[in-house]
Amino acid sequence: MMPKVKTNLTRRHFLSNQAFGIGGLAFASLMQQDGLYAAPQKPPLQRRQFDLKPRAGQDAPKANAMISMFMQGGPSHMDLCDPKPELTRQHLKTFEGDIHFDNVVQKSRKLFAGPWQFKKYGECGMDFSELLPHHGAIADDICLIRSMQTGISGHETGISAMNTGRQRRGRPSMGSWLVYGLGSENENLPAYMVLRDPGSLPVLGAEMWQNTWLPSACAGTVVHAHEPRIANLQPPNGISNSVQRRTLDLLEQINGEQLDRFPGEEEFAARMQTYRLAAGMQVAAREALDVSQETQETHRLYGIDDPLTQEFGTRCLIARRLVERGVRFIQVLSGDQHWDHHGGIVSSLPKTCFKVDKPAAALVTDLKRRGLLDTTLVHWGGEIGRLPVIQNESNIGRDHNGVGFSMWLAGGGIKAGHIHGETDELGHRAVTDVVTHYDFHATMFHLFGLNVDDVTYDRPSGSTSLTDGQPGKVVKGVLK
Repeated sequence: MMPKVKTNLTRRHFLSNQAFGIGGLAFASLMQQDGLYAAPQKPPLQRRQFDLKPRAGQDAPKANAMISMFMQGGPSHMDLCDPKPELTRQHLKTFEGDIHFDNVVQKSRKLFAGPWQFKKYGECGMDFSELLPHHGAIADDICLIRSMQTGISGHETGISAMNTGRQRRGRPSMGSWLVYGLGSENENLPAYMVLRDPGSLPVLGAEMWQNTWLPSACAGTVVHAHEPRIANLQPPNGISNSVQRRTLDLLEQINGEQLDRFPGEEEFAARMQTYRLAAGMQVAAREALDVSQETQETHRLYGIDDPLTQEFGTRCLIARRLVERGVRFIQVLSGDQHWDHHGGIVSSLPKTCFKVDKPAAALVTDLKRRGLLDTTLVHWGGEIGRLPVIQNESNIGRDHNGVGFSMWLAGGGIKAGHIHGETDELGHRAVTDVVTHYDFHATMFHLFGLNVDDVTYDRPSGSTSLTDGQPGKVVKGVLK
């Protein structure tokens, strides 16, 4: 063990003189178990110097982890899970009500009923179209919310609202707030991991999983769709573990001296947590992301044996493996605007659905058979829905809809085999048991044993929270 010697070095001076820098230092060192989580648990949510030790919420939690399958672009609810016979009867007739168009150049008031047939599934009789046949197998395990409404029809603002609580950009994500409030269950893996789409980043880019003003250890860690899934996991050439261990020990000492000089500067401690975590990830992350350890039956369940479902199926399987290893919040992104069907919806929507239908259903099935579903929240949905009228009559699509759309939840205290709320007879606007983005966040936090308004962070401008006191309610109708 290194003796404690007063260094009189600053972190900046020390790191600027290291040939391999923070990235090599963090990812190339294997740390011994040092009792990081052995200290007595602090009272929940008290003001504290930030650390990643696991904490309890105010109330008994129903969930201890969450997987969010985010369908960026806006799935067309009336074509997938919210059948509207009246829309079929009025097909190509003129819509006479008030309606908001985002794309006014190609707007049309002609109603359009998709050509896909619906079928009832499970004992609950939940409806899914022929585009989501595998969802039928989990109908009795999920809660389908047909009455989502944000009042926001744009992608950027809608994604921000669903992921950060408010529609204005530049705020911490829900995953970051959960990590800030509850800490981590695994000292060798990030508490928040983002399994990104291979096509492109989301519309908001890294803002979707940023920590912003929360401690840096609360940020999402990106896992790429192909190898290397996480950058810099391998040690730099010529740097031994023992050298890097001593270097990390010295950096920790320098951070400690900085904390002595500037008490209350929690970012020093948060960054030290990040360095320790990165060191442990060298082995733990590679093992967690290695789906070759799974059986062929499991690969078939997720569709990994089919080139069309292999990619999304692999990421869903990785999400399950991360939950097993104590990761708190996982996002599986269906990005690259796959669901944004302004045109060509009849030919494009079936292809988009095929890629995600089987893997998404498999995730719920697999979590359930492993005994993980009861304590894992699963979310499937996007930021908006689609309008019941035609956009682009020469190549039929649907425009954005922020006043009525669907999503589903499963596990972690959610009422299974249940349909909550409804849209009007044409699928345009949520009219019964409306659920806003504020309600969604309040309900998710409630299931983790937290009050969304009580998880706060003090800034010079005042106290902040995920929704900043907006009127969100816990949706009791979706709870067991």
